[in-house]
Amino acid sequence: MAKRGGFPGGGMPGNMSNLMKQAQRMQRQMEESQKELEVAEFTAKAGGGAVEITVTGKKEIKKVKLSQEVVDPDDVEMLEDLIVAAMNEAMKMADEANGEVMSKMTGGLGLGGGLPF
Repeated sequence: MAKRGGFPGGGMPGNMSNLMKQAQRMQRQMEESQKELEVAEFTAKAGGGAVEITVTGKKEIKKVKLSQEVVDPDDVEMLEDLIVAAMNEAMKMADEANGEVMSKMTGGLGLGGGLPF
């Protein structure tokens, strides 16, 4: 009985096999990079260093440090604003690092500007 479909000899042609190996290698590299990013820490400051916030690559708050002089019971609003500013900057740093990892992984695939088909 004749085989239907597939490739002669039952295996993948060399180019397809190489492409699969390359994809698996890239997937392992991406997983390793993601793990490294998850434990990386990003620290941002606001108010000239009066507020310092550290987040992980998973966007979890790791540490909040406040200078004593910024803790003014009569101006809680300023402290809140400084915390928000530092938090947003730390999150932005984590996002940029994540974007760099993704860019490195997908750089040669032509996926950046839309789908190639």
